[in-house]
Order: sequence, then structure tokens, then C-alpha cells
Amino acid sequence: MQASHEQSLTNSVVAITGASSGIGEAVAYEAARRGATLILMARSADKLTALAQDVTLLSGAPAYVVPVDVGDRAAIDDAVEQINTLTGRVDILLNAAGFGDFESIVDTDWAVVEKLFKVDVLGLMYFSRKIVSLMMVQGHGHILNVGSMAGKMPTPKSAYYSAAKAAVIQFTNVLRLELKPFGILATSINPGPVATNFFNIADKSGQYLNKVAAFTIDPGTLATKIVNAMGTTKREINAPFIMAVASVLYPLAPRIGDVIAGTFGNQK
Repeated sequence: MQASHEQSLTNSVVAITGASSGIGEAVAYEAARRGATLILMARSADKLTALAQDVTLLSGAPAYVVPVDVGDRAAIDDAVEQINTLTGRVDILLNAAGFGDFESIVDTDWAVVEKLFKVDVLGLMYFSRKIVSLMMVQGHGHILNVGSMAGKMPTPKSAYYSAAKAAVIQFTNVLRLELKPFGILATSINPGPVATNFFNIADKSGQYLNKVAAFTIDPGTLATKIVNAMGTTKREINAPFIMAVASVLYPLAPRIGDVIAGTFGNQK
């Protein structure tokens, strides 16, 4: 039975990029449990189809599969056309697609840097822009963008990823201000390390999650926080708590913060 404090998403259309794994997949299950109609987006049609079958059983509502590479602007245009045909509206958009790469500034392949910004930043911005146009017609909507604690606090071997996520956070902040007159909300989601396959690509050593186990977030727990925020005026989701506190203190004592980030934060 649904707990009394959980809002229902019945009759709400929730679109999720990066839905085939990680945070996006966890949110898909949680939103389905609350009755949402889902639009599932990622590159892998096979994974999305299997997920759609599972979440439909949970929600009793449709789950549509829209394969898309968010690093490709033309593919985003095609995806939005499909969404228009399938549902004609999006009430909530979660931009969860993205990847990271933990290498030093000079060792990171430049092609990886370009791809990182195309997917994590430009793709997120362009998808938001397209869906916002729909939401303005509707007179309501909510954009939730997955940033990162890396966008708030620097650590070694994350220069490009941190820069990308800082851009996501600031983009979301401006969305919140610009879109308020149109009844559209915007929330940034800034987690620390989440126990997902994100690190299969980002962490070539394979040891990072073990080193930061004390700060690692369960994706299901984070998904509950994200879905609880849908349709609310919550500005940010910052987790875990200790890193959320550190992100507030860092600008107040940046010299001390640099020492901590360069020692205790140097786990990659």
C-alpha cells in the first residue's frame, strides 16, 4: 500500500533520459510504483523494452520506449517528435543520461572530453529546451537535472566532469528563475558516489567505490528522494548529508576545503 506521505503520479507523464541503467532506471521503478505513465529514453532499445515490461506491471499505466542518443541533437529532435505523437505532453522530465571519466587533465583523451560535454551538458540543455517548449503550452511542468557533488566541490582527476556538472547546476538555477512565470519548476540533483554502473566507465581502477564506501548512496534511496520532489518547489537534492554540509562549508573556507579535497577527496 502506498504510504500516505507519498504523492501519486497517476495520470502524470514522466520522461526519463538515461533510463536503461543507474539513477534513471531506479527512478523509473519508483515513479511506476506511484502510477506514472513513463517515457523511457536511452540508446539501448533492448534494455528499455525489458524495463518497460517491468514498470508497466508496477504502474498499470503505459510505458513508452523512445531510443535516443542525447549526444546527438538530431536524435533529440526525433525523440521529441515521437513524444508528441505518443503522449502530446510531458509533465516531468528527468535528465539522468550522462557519464564520467576519472583521469588527470593531461591524460584524458580529448575526444572523451568532447563527448562528455555533448552528453552531460549540451544534450541535457537541448533536451530541456525542447521539452520546456511543450511545458509552456501546458502551463505547467517540472525539469529535474542530475548534477553531482563534483559540480559543487573539486577533487583531483575530475576536472572535466566537475566542470560539466557545475554547468548543469547553474543551468538548472537559471531555468528555475526564467520558467517560474510559466508554472514550470526546476530542480538539480547533486549526489555523491552512487552505487551504479556509472563507475564501470568512470573509474578504470575499479577501486573507487570501495574507497568511498562510507559515502556511497543506494540508487533506490536516491530515487525515492527524487520522486518525492517531483511536482514540488524543492530547489536541490544534495546527498549524502555529510557531503551536502561540506558543499556549503567549502565556499566559506576554501583554503581548508582545498586541503581536504586534495587529501581525503583524492581517492580516484
